[in-house]
Amino acid sequence: MRNLAKVVASVTALTSTAVFSEYGLNMTKGITSISRDIYDLHMMVFWVCVVIAVMVFGAMFYSVFAHRKSKGAVASQFHESTKAEILWTLIPVVILIGMAIPATATLIDLEDTSKAEMSIKVTGHQWKWQYDYPEEGISFMSNLAKSSTDSLRKDIKDKPENYLEEVDKHLVIPVDTSVRFLITSNDVIHNWWVPAFGVKQDANPGFINDAWAQADVIGTYRGKCAELCGVGHGFMPIVVDVVSKADYAKWVAKEQAAAAAAVASATKTWTESELMTKGKDVYETNCAGCHKKDGSGMPPIFPAIAGSSLANGQPAQLVNQVLHGKGSMPAFKMLGDADLASVITYARKSFGNTGSVVQPSDIKSAR
Repeated sequence: MRNLAKVVASVTALTSTAVFSEYGLNMTKGITSISRDIYDLHMMVFWVCVVIAVMVFGAMFYSVFAHRKSKGAVASQFHESTKAEILWTLIPVVILIGMAIPATATLIDLEDTSKAEMSIKVTGHQWKWQYDYPEEGISFMSNLAKSSTDSLRKDIKDKPENYLEEVDKHLVIPVDTSVRFLITSNDVIHNWWVPAFGVKQDANPGFINDAWAQADVIGTYRGKCAELCGVGHGFMPIVVDVVSKADYAKWVAKEQAAAAAAVASATKTWTESELMTKGKDVYETNCAGCHKKDGSGMPPIFPAIAGSSLANGQPAQLVNQVLHGKGSMPAFKMLGDADLASVITYARKSFGNTGSVVQPSDIKSAR
C-alpha cells in the first residue's frame, strides 16, 4: 500500500498544472515595449520557419508518394536549369530581407537610450549587485536574502518561498518611465538579466554597457546573473519592484533619509554592543557564505576567522584587507564606514577572538 501511495503521489505531481507551469515552451513576452518587440520578432520568425517547413516537407512527402518508383515515375533532369537556380536563390533572399527589416528596427531601438528619463548604475560584485541612483543620491547593495542563505544546508527540506530568487533590498523603478541602466562590474564578468524587461547585458570590469526599459505594469519581476561568474554565481538574483510614480517618490524620500542617517552615524562614536549587533547582521549578509556563521571558514580557500591572527592582531591589517581584498576575498569598500566598522569589530570580538573595537572614523581614515 505504501508503494502504491508513492506511485499515486508521483503521478499526481507529474500531471499537476503547477508542475508544468514551471516549464515554459516559449520566451517571455515581458512588460516593456522593447520586450514585446523582441517577442513579436521572435514569433514572426517562428511562423516564417513553420510555413517554410510545411511547404518544404509537404513537397518532399508529396513527391515521395506521388512519384514513387513503383508507379513508374521517371525523375526530371533540371540540374542546369537557370530558372531553378534563380528561383531557389531569390526566394531565400526575399525571406531574409523580409525578416531583416523589422529585426534591424528592433535592434536599433534596443540600443537607443536617448529617450531615458532617469539612469541607474548597476555594478556586479562577487556575488551581489550594487545599485546607484546618481540623480537621487541613493546607493545600496542587493544581497541574496537571509531566508535563502539560512536554507542552503542540505538537511533543510522546507525551502522558503522564492528560494534563491529573493534579495534583501529590491531595485525600485517608477512605472511608465524610461530607465537607462548603466551596467558594469567590479571584478569579473557578470550579466544583468531581467526577462520581463527584455534586458540582458554583460557587466564587464572597466567598461560600461547600457540598456533601457520602460515598464508598463506595476509588480515585482525577477532576474539573475546570466554569466558563470564563480562559485557564488547561483546566489546573486535580481528583484525589481515596478511601483507607481507616487510610491516611487515616497521610496526615494525614505532612502534619502536613510542615506543621511548613515552619513551621520559614521561620525559618531559607537558603543561595543551597538557595533556587535549591527556587525552580526552585516557579517551574516556578506561574510558567512565563505567564512561560515561560526567563523570556522572553509580552509584553505576561505580561512577561519575564529582564532585568526589577522582578526586578533592590529586592526589596521584587517581593515586594509576588508577594504581592498586579497586573493579570493573581494574588496568591500563599497560598504559604508559604519557597516565596515561594525563587521570588523564583530569579527575581532566573536568566535573566541579578543581583538579591539573599530570605529567608523577608523574606516574613514583608512580609505
